[in-house]
Amino acid sequence: MTVDEPSARTVIPAVAPALTRPVARPAALPGGLVLRESRPEDQEQIEALLAERGDATDALDHRLVAEDPDTGRSATAVVVDGDRVVSTATLLDEELRLGTVRLPAGQLELVATDEEYEGRGLVRALTGWAHARSAERGHLVQVMIGIPYFYRQFGYEYAIDIPVSRPLRGTPPDSGTSVLRTATAADLPALTALQDTAQRGFDVAMPHSAACWRWLLAHEASTLRVVERAGAVVAAGRNTPVDDGVFHLAEAAAADEQAALDLLAGVAASAPGAKLRVVHRPGTLPADAWHDLVEHAPRGEAQQYYVRVPDPTALLDRLRPLFWQRLVTAGLNRAGDDLIVSTFRAHHRIPVDEQGLGAVVTGGPMQGPSAEGGAGVAPDQLAPLLLGPHGIEGLSRIRPDVYPGARMRVYRALFPPLTADLLTYYLP
Repeated sequence: MTVDEPSARTVIPAVAPALTRPVARPAALPGGLVLRESRPEDQEQIEALLAERGDATDALDHRLVAEDPDTGRSATAVVVDGDRVVSTATLLDEELRLGTVRLPAGQLELVATDEEYEGRGLVRALTGWAHARSAERGHLVQVMIGIPYFYRQFGYEYAIDIPVSRPLRGTPPDSGTSVLRTATAADLPALTALQDTAQRGFDVAMPHSAACWRWLLAHEASTLRVVERAGAVVAAGRNTPVDDGVFHLAEAAAADEQAALDLLAGVAASAPGAKLRVVHRPGTLPADAWHDLVEHAPRGEAQQYYVRVPDPTALLDRLRPLFWQRLVTAGLNRAGDDLIVSTFRAHHRIPVDEQGLGAVVTGGPMQGPSAEGGAGVAPDQLAPLLLGPHGIEGLSRIRPDVYPGARMRVYRALFPPLTADLLTYYLP
């Protein structure tokens, strides 16, 4: 093979009342501050703030978002003190697939606050703006990567495992039949097809949007790589820059085993002397091809994506086809046996008939759902229940406020453990 050469997010804690509706006009905040959508004249200050409080590469990343026709400046809000930008956040459009159901989603990113303005509730206000904009755009969930605990204050909960990064035991030999190079815009259809195939085996998946693919070609926090053989792209991945002698290969996808091996060999050779770690995507072709070349130590500290469910009724209603499919597969689709999911302060009833599931009906508090043939789940555990790796049975072992009740077979079938693979603008 020949080689053609070509982060952590920073957020600032704050507390203050959240905004409850989309900001069409500037909104006043305490202390004479104003929250509004970003404008062209803000761009230089936004970039400087992101670079100061996060990483120098964030400035370019925000410019790519702001200037993209699919996102634009309305995807970013700022808090200003007069003409000075003192805090900012951006909401990205995503799509989450759960089984065969596609869920419009939002992701909060590029969040930063001037150090002088910390502790004044600016991130809370910006998060409120993002949630209002998310609702306006029809998002049923929000997914994000964030600093520990902080976003739980705003309705997020840890729900989906972040894949582990594993060190190499060795690298495969150069096959001599392919070339590793930096991806170009002409490669985007092939990159999308490879990732679609790689994600097909996961229960939960979030692909890169078309806009995100464009940004990844230009940004500096990672490099998109492709393996080309006989004029065709047969493998792809993203590698980070070398930092402290270590770099990472993530989002690996390949058409065949040799392509996967060539990707690994080529990326390893691109930084001689540095230690390469690979992000494990269980069940994918690269993961299988690399099995004997990587360490398989037990998972270390917990790392998970945040998820927020703003409207449980709307999300459960959208998932009815998936729930019906699970009941039919398990032979538990008995007409008249309503499904009940109680979050204790409210409950959600789903009628069952011969053809499928009826619309979700939401009622008031239900403290003893088991007596009504229902399952109990604390409201902050709804996202882990619907999207996470434990299922209702696993959660019930570690959470007293999550349980399947008397109809265990039904709710175990409805809420099984799930595998997940999320592709995000920034690597976790």
